[in-house]
Amino acid sequence: MKEISVSELKEMMDSGKDFQLIDVREPNEYDFANIGGELIPLATVLDNADKISRDKMVVIHCRSGARSGNAVRLLEQQHGFDNLYNLKGGILAWSAEIDPDVPRY
Repeated sequence: MKEISVSELKEMMDSGKDFQLIDVREPNEYDFANIGGELIPLATVLDNADKISRDKMVVIHCRSGARSGNAVRLLEQQHGFDNLYNLKGGILAWSAEIDPDVPRY
């Protein structure tokens, strides 16, 4: 599985790179803390595969990286995606390394 660090994601955001950011956490988690990704909870990710780009880089994240890793594996295995990246450490790493104003939970 391909992965990307929070510092690499921040560089992509700052440079205006064209990519899709997907958050696979639950709505209450997203409401508490988010970094601007499109919310597609893990339980619904396979049913929403048509909302995920095949034409550009897609970064998938969750709280710590476990659920997003599962999402990447499922989408690669069942829908043949080859442009997905798991965010290492998830939103916890983002809060610790990039933006301490993002609440940790």
